[in-house]
Amino acid sequence: MRQFASWGASVCVGFVRACVVVVVSMLVPAVWAAAVALGIWWGAGNPWSWVAPVVLVCVGTFALSRPVCRMFRFLVVKWTATVVPAGYRQAEPVVRMSTGYWWNGFSYERTRRDALMDQRRRIRWNDPANWRDLRFTAIAPLTAGVLAAVPPAGVAAAVIGFGQPTLSARLVGVLGLVVAAAGAPYAWRSVEPVTARFLRASPAMALADRVDELTAQRADTTIAQAAEIRRIERDLHDGAQARLVGLGLALATAERLMETDPDQAKALMREARAGATTSLAELRELVKGINPPVLNDRGLVDAVRALALDSPLEATVSADVQLRLDPPIESAAYFGIAELLTNAVKHAHATRAQITVARDDAGLVVDVEDNGRGGASMRAGGGLDGLRRRLAAFDGALEITSPAGGPTRVRMMVPCES
Repeated sequence: MRQFASWGASVCVGFVRACVVVVVSMLVPAVWAAAVALGIWWGAGNPWSWVAPVVLVCVGTFALSRPVCRMFRFLVVKWTATVVPAGYRQAEPVVRMSTGYWWNGFSYERTRRDALMDQRRRIRWNDPANWRDLRFTAIAPLTAGVLAAVPPAGVAAAVIGFGQPTLSARLVGVLGLVVAAAGAPYAWRSVEPVTARFLRASPAMALADRVDELTAQRADTTIAQAAEIRRIERDLHDGAQARLVGLGLALATAERLMETDPDQAKALMREARAGATTSLAELRELVKGINPPVLNDRGLVDAVRALALDSPLEATVSADVQLRLDPPIESAAYFGIAELLTNAVKHAHATRAQITVARDDAGLVVDVEDNGRGGASMRAGGGLDGLRRRLAAFDGALEITSPAGGPTRVRMMVPCES
């Protein structure tokens, strides 16, 4: 009984989805049919009988092509969780120049409104994705639309057949019901491969997106590198350098007092030795912030275990002991884990954390889960966004699952070869 109920639910859901696919895929053909009907209604003697339908077909097809494609992508994501990137050109920020004019990436305009309008028009007309969308509006009705029309057609045949008194008509009605019930769970499934095949970004569009991504990564890397250099300079200037200058002055003073006041000279020597010890500790701490020695000597796994021991959290580490990767990837993963543990203590008020370091067929996978209060999100300019940008330099990705009340789970994925 439970299996029958499940089959009935799949039939009902499949039939509704098939009807939705038919309606969406037939929107543009409906415009074509309306244009032909309008030409026939006006008659051959009317000069508009062929001009108006052509205009209606061109305008209607172009106006509906992008909304239809967006609806197909939405249906695919909702029904199959398959994301088909849109690949449309994105508008650049409109900037006001020192002359008072607005630059929109194409031309200068007197007002921001004119600049935005001109930018939208140029992007809409010059986008290579327009031809892809127009092609899809012609392909979709003949592929996904035809297959999805089988269940509704079967139901229509059943209604017509049962409405007739003859035995043959009733047999047609029964056959229509069988076809509709058997095909409903599967007729709509062609939407996913057809959409993925014909609405994916073209090589030129993918290359342009990749260039933009690499440009952004280069800018982020340059900014991060400059910030790190400024931090090192500041730490050296305010810490070790100042102590070393003081150490030199103390030694010079002790040298002058060696003959006249040996006790004072010895006191200065003791202070100089303490200052040297402090300076050495600060330099070690600074070097550790650049790259921990244990990371260089023992690898990522042992460095993460040492980090877990120093953390105020009750942190456990599960890792592949044979894992050894390129130093830049190990460094990015190490500092990413360190930042996530810091966030767990500072923002989530967690008490426990579980760190998993593994390698799959795609590359390095690091999971950090804590028992904090959750609610973590990736906002522009935040720490998690900075971590995502650092991983993007290696074509890596960052996934965050943090419902309100916790737990928070962050996954870092970096493609690599060990």
